[in-house]
Amino acid sequence: MFTEARKTEINNQLILEAETYINWLGKFGGQPNGGVTRLLYTTEWRQAQQALAEKMSECGLQVYDDRVGNLFGRLEGTIPHARTILTGSHIDTVKNGGKYDGAYGIIAGIIALDFLNKTYGSPKRPLEVVALCEEEGSRFPLTFWGSGNITGHHHIRKVDGIKDANDIRFEDAMLQAGFGQVAQKDCIRLDLAAFIELHIEQGVVLERQGVKLGVVESIVGQKRYTFIVDGEAGHAGTTPMHMRRDALTGVAEMIKQLEKSALRYHDQLVATVGFIEAIPNASNVIPGRVIFTVDTRHTNEKLLNQFAIGMISRFHEIAAARQLNLSVQMWMDETPTQLDVSLTARLENICQSQGVSYQRMISGAGHDSQIFQALCPTVMLFVPSRDGISHSPLEYTSPEDLAVGILVLIELLYQLGYEENTDENL
Repeated sequence: MFTEARKTEINNQLILEAETYINWLGKFGGQPNGGVTRLLYTTEWRQAQQALAEKMSECGLQVYDDRVGNLFGRLEGTIPHARTILTGSHIDTVKNGGKYDGAYGIIAGIIALDFLNKTYGSPKRPLEVVALCEEEGSRFPLTFWGSGNITGHHHIRKVDGIKDANDIRFEDAMLQAGFGQVAQKDCIRLDLAAFIELHIEQGVVLERQGVKLGVVESIVGQKRYTFIVDGEAGHAGTTPMHMRRDALTGVAEMIKQLEKSALRYHDQLVATVGFIEAIPNASNVIPGRVIFTVDTRHTNEKLLNQFAIGMISRFHEIAAARQLNLSVQMWMDETPTQLDVSLTARLENICQSQGVSYQRMISGAGHDSQIFQALCPTVMLFVPSRDGISHSPLEYTSPEDLAVGILVLIELLYQLGYEENTDENL
C-alpha cells in the first residue's frame, strides 16, 4: 500500500513520462503543422517501430516481432505455461493525424510494465505490450491488419492484388519493410488470456460530462464500400444537358440520398462519404468516371445490414435512371462487438477504488479491441479528447488525463498478472 506522498510522486512521474513519450513518438512521421503521418510499412513506420523496440528493451522487456510487423515487449511470468495478458494499440496513423490515436495505448503499456517490473519484479503471468502494425486502413484498403493476423481474422494471402494509391502492391511494401517472410515468427496467438486497450475517446462525451474515464461496453459495427460510377466524358461546352451521362451529378444525387436515408433511419446510425475522385477532373470536361467511398456504422448488426442493402439498391436505381454504370466493392465488414463483462466490471471497481469518475460508453469508432474479443476476453478504456477532435493535428489529451488512464491500467495489469487468486480463465 502506497503512502499519499508516494501516490503523488507516482502520479507526477506518470504525467511527465506520458507527455514526454507521446511527443517523442510523434516525431516519427511528424509534419510541419504538428500532425503525424505514419502509414503501414513506410520509412516513418519502420523508424517508429525500431525506436519503440529500443525503448522496450531499455525498460527490461524481451522484444520480438512477428511476420507482419507487430512488435511486442514481454515480462516473463513465473507460473509455467500461464497464458499472457496483453495490452497495447496501433502504431499507424491516418494521413496528417494526431499524436495520441493508437500511440497512447502503446506508450501507456510500456510505462505500466516498466513501473510494475521495477516495483514488484516478475509477474506470475506473462505481461506484454504490443505496438500493432496497422489498424487505420490509411495506406491500403484493409483495416485491422495487425490484430487481424494475431487472431486469425486476416492472413497474408488476403492481400493478393491490393495496392496503395501509388500502385505499390501490399506484398511488396511488406517485404520492403522486412516482413512477410515464412521464416519469421507466426502471428497467430493461442496463449492470450486477455487484451486491454487504453485509447483516447476521439469524441466529446467525457470532456462535456466532466468525467475522467470511459469504460467501453461495446464497439459499433462498420461497413465500408468503394463505388465506381461510369458515365461518358464529354466537352463541357458542346454537350447539351439532356444528352449527358454525367457521372458526378449522378454521384451527387446518391450522396444526397444517402444523407436523407441516414437522418431518418435511426439516431445511432452514421454514414459518411469520405473520399471522392472525379475523372478526368478537368474544369471543361464532363466527368466520365467517379470513385467514392461510403462508411456506415451502427451498434445493431441487423439494422446496419438493412441500411446497407437499401443504400446499394437506391444507388443502382439512381445510376439506371441516369444511364450510368455502377460497381461496388465492400472492403470492410465488422460486426458490432460486446466487450468482456467481467473485465469491464473489474475496471469499474478499480475506478471506484481510486476515486476516479467514469461512465460506461459505446465506441462509435472501430478499434483493435473488437478484433481481439473474438479470441480472448477484451476490455477498453477511454481518456478524454479535447473538444472531441481526433484524426487531426489538433488532437490532444492533457498529461494529467493520460496519467489517470495509466494508473488504472497499472492496477488492472497488477490484478491479472501478480495476484494469486486471479482466475486463469478470467
